[in-house]
Amino acid sequence: MPRRRRPPRAGAMAELPPLRIATQIATLQALYYVGAIILMLFTALVAGISFTLDVVFGWDAVRGDTTQGWLCGFVLVLDGGFCMAIAIILLVSRSKLVPDFAVTIHALHLVITTLYTGRVPRNAMWWACMMASTGLCAALGVWGSRYHLGQAMICS
Repeated sequence: MPRRRRPPRAGAMAELPPLRIATQIATLQALYYVGAIILMLFTALVAGISFTLDVVFGWDAVRGDTTQGWLCGFVLVLDGGFCMAIAIILLVSRSKLVPDFAVTIHALHLVITTLYTGRVPRNAMWWACMMASTGLCAALGVWGSRYHLGQAMICS
């Protein structure tokens, strides 16, 4: 006699509907690029360099041999690490899902960068910035969502 499959627990499909997850990913990705454009535009205006979309969507500007390359890398880590951690805390607010969303945002940025430039990034500084940004986003997002949930329990 074949074994009967256990029915899904009540509310299991309502917790993580695919359309909601896709909407959250699209929203976070849009916020990632809005934040990157604003921060890079501000940085370009202050530093006196020209602003192009190559700075946001490309990987050539992030270099380890110039101060402008280090500055672009810092801004990308600031955007992907700090700004996206705050956005994930506000939109997702479940510490269990934060690392998944952090990696997804940065993986999609890799795909978009590859499609925009026509080749996979070859700059070690860009890869280091993306790894640091992903780790920072996941760590701060998990900490922030746990802190946020802890505050909600204390207040109620």
